[in-house]
Amino acid sequence: MSIIDSVRRVLPPKYRQFAKFLVVGGTTWIIDTGLFFFLKHTVLPDKILTAKIIAILVAMIVNYVLNREWSFNDRGGRERHHEAALFFLLNSIGILVNLAPLGISHYLLGFNAENYTPFTETVADFVSGSLIGTVLAMAFRYWAYQKWVFPELVEEGVEPDEAPVLENELTFNIPPHPHADGHITGADHTAPGTPDGPVAVTRPTGGEPRQR
Repeated sequence: MSIIDSVRRVLPPKYRQFAKFLVVGGTTWIIDTGLFFFLKHTVLPDKILTAKIIAILVAMIVNYVLNREWSFNDRGGRERHHEAALFFLLNSIGILVNLAPLGISHYLLGFNAENYTPFTETVADFVSGSLIGTVLAMAFRYWAYQKWVFPELVEEGVEPDEAPVLENELTFNIPPHPHADGHITGADHTAPGTPDGPVAVTRPTGGEPRQR
């Protein structure tokens, strides 16, 4: 049994979806952070926000696939293109939430190469962009996914607060017997007390028919 399966068995059901969301978030966080620092220290050393945007976009695509197929696989119901459009729209807002701490740290507070050593700049970028920004964006995304992208499935025409309907109950309408007036002719007979109208018979799950 894998570690993930072991944790899922221990967690209460209401927390399992959030746990899966965290696993997906951790996976895409590694992709985001690794790609960000790779681009920052190679092809985009002077374009810190551009490197972060590219890293976030790649991680976001992976995030969508994993959340749709695993974290929220029992929710949703929207058409695929509608679902994807909502996902990327809300993640665009999530990108701004993620970038805000990094922009404030790098440009407003001056934690950059002009004022500090490369090591200090890297630490500041990591804390602001990959920790603070990621946590804020993750909280926003989890709320937005549940509310709009992968809403709880509701059967068409049934309100969520309606009482559950008993399953496997069959109702039969039995027409009146032709000799229901109480006269017995040959083998034909009517059981005492049989009403003149249709009789509703229910068949609960696992039981025999009974008369009401």
